[in-house]
Amino acid sequence: MKDTTLVIMAAGIGSRFGGGGVKQLTSFGPSGEIIMDYSIYDAIEAGFNKVVFVIRHSMEKDFREIIGDRISKKIQVEYAFQELEDLPEGFSVPEGREKPWGTGQAILACREVVHEPFAVINADDYYGKDAFYKVHDFLTGVTAGQAVTGKFHFCMAGFVLKNTLSEHGGVTRGICRLNEDGELIEVLETKDIIKTPDGAAVYAENASLIRLDPDSLVSMNFWGFTPDFFDELECGFGGFLENLDGNEKKAEFLLPTIADRMLKEKRVDITVLPSNDKWFGVTFREDVPVVKKSIRELVAAGAYPQRLF
Repeated sequence: MKDTTLVIMAAGIGSRFGGGGVKQLTSFGPSGEIIMDYSIYDAIEAGFNKVVFVIRHSMEKDFREIIGDRISKKIQVEYAFQELEDLPEGFSVPEGREKPWGTGQAILACREVVHEPFAVINADDYYGKDAFYKVHDFLTGVTAGQAVTGKFHFCMAGFVLKNTLSEHGGVTRGICRLNEDGELIEVLETKDIIKTPDGAAVYAENASLIRLDPDSLVSMNFWGFTPDFFDELECGFGGFLENLDGNEKKAEFLLPTIADRMLKEKRVDITVLPSNDKWFGVTFREDVPVVKKSIRELVAAGAYPQRLF
């Protein structure tokens, strides 16, 4: 079977969660499982055979104790480290910059440990089983390299907007626009989408509320890439740093932005793989009991055992 890796982005400081602790290591399951346990369980079921945690060096001890050492008994585990100072030659950290450079840099941090097709997910999101099977099947069938196809060919799991909203505040979602073949045309980053009492999805623009199609597909940072993407990231990161234009403290090198640029330049095809599973995650501290309840219901329904690993 073709090797495939699951990359879990977990270096974020979780500022939106508020308060102490690392949100990615919060216990949610009946036997102390964290959200990542469920993603890894689903990935193993789907056929992935390696997990890479992208973390900060300061988090390594916690990760090894809370999840890494357990998971390594079931699947190969590697670590990659996303640090503010991990920059291309000739660049230095701008004065006043405190946080790493976003999801593009997180994936670039894996370049020494990932050599096979790989999926990318967030640490604090539950995606459901369907997306893991679909992305894995895509990755085992895709041919890497521009030399073969003239274009990169990646994939993205698309989730139904109404299945991704929080009851406790606005969220940012990438609204997907597709062509008739299900290929991505663009991702429209839309901020502060809220769920109304009647179940609609709206966001504010110029003091007006704009309604969104609740059945539209959105990006939840679940991507499928081939390893030649690292060359693209390496070149793109240098260009990003050269053009910060006074935004040195906050600018981020983000996967949706990178993908959108490649699409506009017609250098990539991105297949969107729809999933009807309900997403849930911890955007706000008030989401914690909702996530715990959702996991209890999945366990009661037989989707997962009482103890995963």
